[in-house]
Amino acid sequence: MENMHKVRAGIMRVLGLVITCLFALMTLIGTYQIVTRYFFNRPSTVSEELLTYSFTWMALLASAYVFGKRDHMRMGFLADKFTGPGRRYLEVAIDLLTFAFAGVVMVYGGISITKLTMIQTTASLRVPMGYIYVIVPVAGVLIMLFSLMNAADMLHRDFSGKEEV
Repeated sequence: MENMHKVRAGIMRVLGLVITCLFALMTLIGTYQIVTRYFFNRPSTVSEELLTYSFTWMALLASAYVFGKRDHMRMGFLADKFTGPGRRYLEVAIDLLTFAFAGVVMVYGGISITKLTMIQTTASLRVPMGYIYVIVPVAGVLIMLFSLMNAADMLHRDFSGKEEV
């Protein structure tokens, strides 16, 4: 269990660094876009496209990060009423459903859409769209990994009282 927590902390550290770098990149690109548009009256289509794709990447990676912290939005009005083994099994079931959703929709669907769009290129950057969409299965794998880790944590947690997870 201790090794799992170390692996999670390492992944979270790297993921946090990547998200921070993407946010900093977005800030620089956004500033560049404002300067070129309003001061030089020459809007940059490349910066607009980069900003859109980096925001998408950041949002998907940040959602995986939130799953890793187990801070994701959930409706606890039902789960918080349970205690003991019932609560444990419900929490594990929720994590397994999340695992299945991420596996089917994000990983399988993401790989399918990535393959389909490898022949299309972006308008300004001239990069295959598959490179843009590759973040969907990557974020899906991370969410699946964190869901398994969260389920393992829930199996070892004491649910004798009515507290939030």
